[in-house]
Amino acid sequence: MSEGAKQQPQQPAPPKRPEMRVRPTAPIVPPANVAGNALMCVIAIMAFLACLTYGAVSMVRATAASWQSQISREITIQIKPDEKLDMEAALRDARDLAMTFSGTKDGQIIDRAATARLLEPWLGEGLDLDELPVPRLVVITIDERDPPDFAGMREALAQTIPQAVLDDHRTWVNRLVAMAQTTAWIGTAVLVLVFSAMVLTVVFATRGTLSGNRHIIEVLHFVGAEAGFVASEFQKHFLKISLKGSFAGGALAAIVFAAAGFWQTRSLATPQSDQATALFGTFSVGVGGYLGIAATMIVIALLTTLTARFTVMRTIFEIDRIRSDPARTDGLPDS
Repeated sequence: MSEGAKQQPQQPAPPKRPEMRVRPTAPIVPPANVAGNALMCVIAIMAFLACLTYGAVSMVRATAASWQSQISREITIQIKPDEKLDMEAALRDARDLAMTFSGTKDGQIIDRAATARLLEPWLGEGLDLDELPVPRLVVITIDERDPPDFAGMREALAQTIPQAVLDDHRTWVNRLVAMAQTTAWIGTAVLVLVFSAMVLTVVFATRGTLSGNRHIIEVLHFVGAEAGFVASEFQKHFLKISLKGSFAGGALAAIVFAAAGFWQTRSLATPQSDQATALFGTFSVGVGGYLGIAATMIVIALLTTLTARFTVMRTIFEIDRIRSDPARTDGLPDS
């Protein structure tokens, strides 16, 4: 066998290079360098106040609308006592006269016992109506969509029973509407103040973050990173903080309304519950109220995020302007 036919010994294969692994990149905005917990607490408090204000305004509006509807469904005929007047007959005549007008549904005479109960909070128990010139009342239920002719009814009562006075409750309805509108404006003003304070807080927090991480921004600018990329990194950071804070504040406000409604349901027919119901109505904000609280939470998170992005873009613009003109140093954060 020739030497060429002999098998050549196989050379050992070269060792394989280890696979290259991409080193995980750290976030551009180091969370440890930002006072995120403090900002999160501030946003949570502001979200709680905003959602609480929204729920309170919704509750007052619903209560005022209920009062307005109840008052608008009834009118009252008041008959003043007179020595020559048969009160019981005058009450029946006033009710029958009112029921002759179209738009009236029912008439009810407030008897002596019910009248005494109405006066108990001011005059005490055991009141004798014969000793005091107490007027008597007739309550007429009307059709809200097709009310009767109040002027004609008032004129007919004056001719038939001179001691009778018709009250169509327009004064009370106007006061309730004014109260509801005033409450809505006050609530809106409080919401604007809360949102303004939150925007200012985010602006100062973002500027503080930029001041502590200005060297990162300058390096990114030097290697060609666009301002939008840097702003998006800060935007993501503040979005996480705002979502956590707004969710905590909104959830706490929802729990407060749910707990108040549960307490009111469990303490029916008690003096505390009756007084609270008379003043504020039911504490339940309903599905619409909870949806409004959720919408307020989303608005707060978006507002915080947009404010952070706007602040970062403005600060980067100031840095670029100063780099183009080294003699100008106003507006530059201290390093």
